Amino acid sequence: MKRLLLCFSVVLIIFSCSESDSSVNQDNQSNTNFYALTVGNSWVYKNYRYNPATQTYDDTGVIDSISIVGIQDFSGESYFKFRRLTTGNEEGITFCNPNGEHFEFLREVEGNLINEVGSIKFTNSNNEERLLQENQWGNIYEMLVEGNTTINVEAGEFECINSERYAKNSGGEQLDGLDRFYYASGFGLIYDTSSFVSNPTPSIVRRLDSYEVQ
Repeated sequence: MKRLLLCFSVVLIIFSCSESDSSVNQDNQSNTNFYALTVGNSWVYKNYRYNPATQTYDDTGVIDSISIVGIQDFSGESYFKFRRLTTGNEEGITFCNPNGEHFEFLREVEGNLINEVGSIKFTNSNNEERLLQENQWGNIYEMLVEGNTTINVEAGEFECINSERYAKNSGGEQLDGLDRFYYASGFGLIYDTSSFVSNPTPSIVRRLDSYEVQ
């Protein structure tokens, strides 16, 4: 149980797709553009690992550089193409992304940030508990928390909303691990954590270090 990960993976289904330079339709980009979904926007995150000896978080040297590089169509819908380049993870640190380039396709629908297979990455409009993954030992859930939280990171101070991700065992009892994902309107992801389901202290926290948004 101690090694079970609270983070989960989603199996990607391959769809036929085509590149497009056209603008995204209106339901993908609201007037407020909560998730900062604009081609050319970019974010740099640093990863910090918990040090039990000092009870603080040390810089791992792992950097996630994320940018929106284009628009791509899947089954007639337009998605923003996110490019993530991770460096500094030669050790293969648990919960940090592996080195290299990775692409993700996201759009906003009624406050939900969803990928090309319809999975919700974050919601700013639904406070109901959502089932993310079922396992023999238990299930993983996520829920948007009511209210705002002020978050201070290297990139500045942001007024955020956040969701919590947690696991329940087969008996329905919530386990100790708890992850949080903080988003700020017009800026996107500001801060998140990654934990083992049996440990109340996150192993890795990721903080926004710098950004460029339009």
